[in-house]
Amino acid sequence: MAEPVHGLAHHFEDMDQQRESATLGMWAFLVTEVLFFGGLFAAYTVYRTLYPAGFAEASHHLDVTLGAINTAVLIGSSLTMALAVREGQLGRKKGIILFLVLTILLGVAFLGIKGIEYSHKFHEHLFPGLGMFQVDSPVASEMQLFFGLYFAMTGMHAFHMIIGVGLMVWLIVKASRGRFTAEYYGPVEIVGLYWHFVDIVWIFLFPLLYLIGRHG
Repeated sequence: MAEPVHGLAHHFEDMDQQRESATLGMWAFLVTEVLFFGGLFAAYTVYRTLYPAGFAEASHHLDVTLGAINTAVLIGSSLTMALAVREGQLGRKKGIILFLVLTILLGVAFLGIKGIEYSHKFHEHLFPGLGMFQVDSPVASEMQLFFGLYFAMTGMHAFHMIIGVGLMVWLIVKASRGRFTAEYYGPVEIVGLYWHFVDIVWIFLFPLLYLIGRHG
């Protein structure tokens, strides 16, 4: 009887089959996420087409500098996540932990900056609904619609990031216990796919929300 392979679930024949199945499962999940965010992007596209002036004016109330910093932070986190996956492929426990910690720090930095942005919007009375949106503009209703989409899209993105940070904490715990080897690093790779997807979503959100009408 063959000895059990570390990290191999009983219903898989070998590590390659398990890795391919896990990767396929994550891609299937990411397709559903694309459909989910796709609905938000479709709503944004429709309303921006209908109300270009209101969306452009509302966008000018966003802090482009903070948005650009967050974009750079997330690009950096994609690099550290890729390095964590590489360390997993090489079976280096310390490397996995190091780069996961760096990715978490960058993710938390992003969320902190986003929290600052949200705080500014609350103080500027730019939060839609409940009588909290107070703007003296002929396109105020259109601006309120923009900020409704802004908070929905960036808030959902931030929620996905929080989940990603939680998953990386779980990976660090497993790595510290020596669960990952050069033959078994699938969870690190799968979480990496999820994190890259979250980063890509922001790459689309930044220009769509922050850069409207700024070319002039």
